[in-house]
Amino acid sequence: MLFLDHSIVYIYTMSTILLAIESSCDDTSVAVLRNGQILSNVVANQKIHESYGGVVPELASRAHMENIVPVVDQALKVAKIEKNELSAIAFTRGPGLLGSLFVGVSFAKAFALGLNIPMIEVNHMQAHVLAHFIDDPKPEFPFLCLTVSGGHTQIVKVLSYFEMEVIGETLDDAAGEAFDKAAKIMGLPYPGGPLIDKYATDGKSEAFTFSKPDIANLDFSFSGIKTSFLYFLRDEAKKNTNFVEENKADICASIQKTIIDVLMDKLVLAAKQTGICHVGIAGGVSANSLLRKEVERVGKELNWKVFIPKFEYCTDNAAMIAMAGYYKFKNKKFANQDITPMARYKM
Repeated sequence: MLFLDHSIVYIYTMSTILLAIESSCDDTSVAVLRNGQILSNVVANQKIHESYGGVVPELASRAHMENIVPVVDQALKVAKIEKNELSAIAFTRGPGLLGSLFVGVSFAKAFALGLNIPMIEVNHMQAHVLAHFIDDPKPEFPFLCLTVSGGHTQIVKVLSYFEMEVIGETLDDAAGEAFDKAAKIMGLPYPGGPLIDKYATDGKSEAFTFSKPDIANLDFSFSGIKTSFLYFLRDEAKKNTNFVEENKADICASIQKTIIDVLMDKLVLAAKQTGICHVGIAGGVSANSLLRKEVERVGKELNWKVFIPKFEYCTDNAAMIAMAGYYKFKNKKFANQDITPMARYKM
């Protein structure tokens, strides 16, 4: 079957094969999907940022330019797909670092133009939500999704593949940023969130307490927790310069529990207010072991049906972009060649 769009003729076959590109921050990722099944999901990490204690945007965009071609090549090889078999190119339009996004968007535009196939723009945050549809079991609509990462913290009411309503979000810092900043205050290397999770396994979560925000609605705030944490360590260091090293496990377990408690309190409130019992988590912080355990535990207590993606689909990855692109492809939601990336891109 043929149809005409923007003066390019697209041919629909029985097999839909997408190549997806994710370049919103510091990971260059490419995935290949056939008929809703992920065939490959390749991620190139950027180690250069570790020495700076955080992502340096200019360095990230340069690394994306170096990585994009070999990562695309590897993803196609792993999937055993030739580029002329592709039906469309899906890509992250935003939100994210503008320079990083430009690399992915520009490559997608050139690749799609060269192959004479359509492009599909994907919202990075919507893709995190739709990562739940990569594997079984899949949630039913409507469901709630707690989407937590280094840049975002949201509770999303998901009504369909394309209709999502943010019913709660952070007023200042994201949960992932709070983890990384706490780790930096402790002197841990970047990225610090996973290290806090690691050290916390040997610590006592009730050893120390930190202030929590008092916000009545479903919104979040983490700036106060960071300030409380900073002042606590500063005061303890005055009494014992080795305090952090001697109490590392307990400190990590305590700050982790504080952040996760804030997330869970709001998620429970959202489920109560909406009456929705299908609940999922997504985003980089959804890889946190305590958050995963707490969602499972609370879900059993409150009779939720809980959905948690595999670790590889929690952090930034192209498989989730491919899945979001697949549903858009089925509905012929294509992008124009004049499309540009968006650092801020609302759901």
